[in-house]
Amino acid sequence: VKFNNCAGNKGVRYETNSLDFKVRADGTLYAAHHLQVPSKQLILVVTAWDPQTLGRWEAMVRFLVAEKSQHNGHKPKGRKALPGELVQQQSDTLLPWRQHQSANGLRRQKRDWVIPPINVPENSRGPFPQQLVRIRSDKDKEIHIRYSITGVGADQPPMEVFNIDPVSGRMYVTRPMDREERASYHLRAHAVDMNGNKVENPIDLYIYVIDMNDNRPEFINQVYNGSVDEGSKPGTYVMTVTANDADDGTTANGMVRYRIVTQTPQSPSQNMFTINSETGDIVTVAAGLDREKVQQYIVIVQATDMEGNLNYGLSNTATAIITVTDVNDNPPEFTTSTVSIHTPAGAGCTSPLLQSLKGQAGSRSWGGMGLPTTTCTHSHFSFSQPGGPREKIQHFAAAVDYEMNRAFMLTVMVSNQAPLASGIQMSFQSTAGVTISVTDVNEAPYFPTNHKLIRLEEGVPTGTVLTTFSAVDPDRFMQQAVRYSKLSDPANWLNINATNGQITTAAVLDRESDYIKNNVYEATFLAADNGIPPASGTGTLQIYLIDINDNAPELLPKEAQICEKPNLNVINITAADADIDPNVGPFVFELPSVPSAVRKNWTITRLNGDYAQLSLRIMYLEAGVYDVPIIVTDSGNPPLYNTSVIKVKVCPCDENGDCTTIGAVAAAGLGTGAIIAILICIIILLTMVLLFVVWMKRREKERHTKQLLIDPEDDVRDNILKYDEEGGGEEDQDYDLSQLQQPETMDHVLNKTPGVRRVDERPIGAEPQYPIRPVIPHPGDIGDFINEGLRAADNDPTAPPYDSLLVFDYEGSGSTAGSVSSLNSSSSGDQDYDYLNDWGPRFKKLADMYGGGEED
Repeated sequence: VKFNNCAGNKGVRYETNSLDFKVRADGTLYAAHHLQVPSKQLILVVTAWDPQTLGRWEAMVRFLVAEKSQHNGHKPKGRKALPGELVQQQSDTLLPWRQHQSANGLRRQKRDWVIPPINVPENSRGPFPQQLVRIRSDKDKEIHIRYSITGVGADQPPMEVFNIDPVSGRMYVTRPMDREERASYHLRAHAVDMNGNKVENPIDLYIYVIDMNDNRPEFINQVYNGSVDEGSKPGTYVMTVTANDADDGTTANGMVRYRIVTQTPQSPSQNMFTINSETGDIVTVAAGLDREKVQQYIVIVQATDMEGNLNYGLSNTATAIITVTDVNDNPPEFTTSTVSIHTPAGAGCTSPLLQSLKGQAGSRSWGGMGLPTTTCTHSHFSFSQPGGPREKIQHFAAAVDYEMNRAFMLTVMVSNQAPLASGIQMSFQSTAGVTISVTDVNEAPYFPTNHKLIRLEEGVPTGTVLTTFSAVDPDRFMQQAVRYSKLSDPANWLNINATNGQITTAAVLDRESDYIKNNVYEATFLAADNGIPPASGTGTLQIYLIDINDNAPELLPKEAQICEKPNLNVINITAADADIDPNVGPFVFELPSVPSAVRKNWTITRLNGDYAQLSLRIMYLEAGVYDVPIIVTDSGNPPLYNTSVIKVKVCPCDENGDCTTIGAVAAAGLGTGAIIAILICIIILLTMVLLFVVWMKRREKERHTKQLLIDPEDDVRDNILKYDEEGGGEEDQDYDLSQLQQPETMDHVLNKTPGVRRVDERPIGAEPQYPIRPVIPHPGDIGDFINEGLRAADNDPTAPPYDSLLVFDYEGSGSTAGSVSSLNSSSSGDQDYDYLNDWGPRFKKLADMYGGGEED
């Protein structure tokens, strides 16, 4: 078997659905052991699979078994018929395990038979389960045997497609089969006794699904596009259409045939094309294809299986679009031989040349005009490709000048890139004469030298004439005046005369300005005529400024630091000059003679033309900040100098030559007295903050200790702690509830003398309304607030005296107890209240009142 996975077949492995056959790596199929094939043909399924991509491909291999001649012209002894004749009886019973009796009475095991494939038609309507075959063993007469099957379709997915009766050995199919889903099944039949011991060796069962014509042919594409040259001969290949049928291709169910159903348009013949019924190749069958008449054909193709039988086969259709491509069978022609054109000077013109090219736009037959042949000696004209058939060919005049040429005579030739097709007896090109007349128009003035460059020194005074920047009007036959104006002057340094274009300075030109780029200043001017319509042109003037020595050098750096004692610590100084060479260095550094202390304390040592060193002349200089003037002179002609001041901080240094921290503070310009004054101010400020905090805490303490209404020693409000009320104990609950019952009538209350009532009872009847007492505390002293609340309670007759006797309920008339007037308190002086002193300071007032003995 041959297989190609388009990747070199690396790692591809082969296997079969039979244990009797194997496949080598090169695709060779061989028998795994000695076997006897009972049928005239044997069908195997060879599978190629890739372990990396997990792709699987299957192919069916059919073996035709040749008959083997028997020796002596008779059948071998020991059996009555061929195995193929005994495998499947009329009762569909297979006896794959047969035992035979030898001549000496011993039983020997004969080789297992090979069971022929079992064919099952697909799409069966049942009823299901449907019996396929019955499998029996000769030993079932001696012992009880249980039959089972394994493999794909039994105990492997898809599950339970086939099952077997374990007692009778009848095998069934449980549902309709689909050959397109799976074409064959490989099962193994097993026979065991009641204890599960193997009685017979497993046998292979091959089940093949018989194909039914249940799938229509399907075209790969619903629309196919092809092309053919016009004028093609009969038999010219056009395209190929392909349809696939999912049914078995080895049977008529999957054999597809093609035919053409319709052709649109049917010109010049209704059968311009034909199709190969087996391959699907479409070719021309008639002559007369002409793109100028028919540019496209639409052909409907039908694919039918059952080898094209329209009565039994299934069909499908697709559309084939055939485009007729152009060939160079028509030469180009101009519609007129002479053309006159009027075009304005300096502008492009459009030629009204009409080509009667009978080719297809964009093809080699249409494009590619030849170079024009003209009677003129200059090349002002070029030609563009036409965009479609019978379009204008545009050609443009490049800078046509009326003052130079007022008319042109051209001869234009047109031809195709591709030569004419064979058999065409016509000229391959066409010519036409073109007369172009140029009309005069107002053209814009132009500056002959653009950009114009002039050189001068910077610093020229205001009003200096620099140059004349004039423009030329190309309209020689028109009397027009040109006026000038500024279009761009970034620094506003220039003026231009509106009549003659004379440039003068409006300010001093400075080379060191930010408007200067590479020593060049650039300005743009406008020249406009007074024609109808007016036209204008622009010109650029570039001024190269030559440097003069107009900038004095500046000392660098502006600040430095040095030790108070001379050592290797010096100050390197240099200078910066805005000018350029030769108006810069070498520089001269020197100290002024006034004041004299400068040269006394400092000295300058020249290093080179651009650098010098400033150092102490004396052995010691007090720490501080010193302004040291230095005169710097450049090398210009004449030279310029500048006195620059450098701030030098003199500070004490450590052994490494670095300023110490104290020295840095002293060098900042603050003396010892100033530092002491600053420290004193900081201490005073901290003292004031501390005093303010102490005063605030004292005031807060006094506010909390202020006397309100009573002496702080008598204030026991903090001692009153309210807890939950849990009721009395068991002894307090032993009382008579009959005394708390409500009397039957209220006559004893209502019959009281008016004006006389108990102060611990709420009045009966309507009473006057009193204003609600305020609940907002008095903003004054707490004592006033309590007194006001007391007066309001005393004057409110509806409020019970909660601070005296509390009224609970009527207890009834009379009392079983005696008078309580007999109860008195002991007033003997031998009561000791000294234990109150042990209760803490909160009971000190009470101990002072009752303690003390006879002194109280």
